Amino acid sequence: MSAGVIALIVVLIVVTPLGLLWRRRQGVLRAPTARMTGTASAPAPAAAGGTPAAPERGRLTPADLRHDLGDRATLVQFSSAFCAPCRGTRQILGDVANLVDGVAYVEIDAESRLDLVRRLNVLSTPTVLVLGPDGTITKQATGQPRKPDVLAALGEVVTPGAGE
Repeated sequence: MSAGVIALIVVLIVVTPLGLLWRRRQGVLRAPTARMTGTASAPAPAAAGGTPAAPERGRLTPADLRHDLGDRATLVQFSSAFCAPCRGTRQILGDVANLVDGVAYVEIDAESRLDLVRRLNVLSTPTVLVLGPDGTITKQATGQPRKPDVLAALGEVVTPGAGE
């Protein structure tokens, strides 16, 4: 065998498991990472002189979203213009928000909201966040989530009778 063929086989052996792992993680709603919530390096509290504290990384406000939070939960999607999975994600999240009372759906154009993208460490689109009623990030996914997974994530956040 030539050295080129051997190198190709070695590359395939190394890259295939990594690709399978990446694909398996796409669209899976999980607890937010420390990089997104800022728990690894929390912002300093406001100074005694009244200087406002830096925005919380693990929580989003209506001002951050430029949209009201849902009474029970909010689904947030970071999208970009040429993102093919973003269209399917938009459909899934919109359907779920219409299905569950008190749940709002907000789509954010990542290119126009670089402040949030940087603050939350959004690395690709679509990125989906599930927020509690107070705006706390409870779940996150990179890639298109499945509808049952979104409903299950909301089930962990939404309490019966809240917002009614």
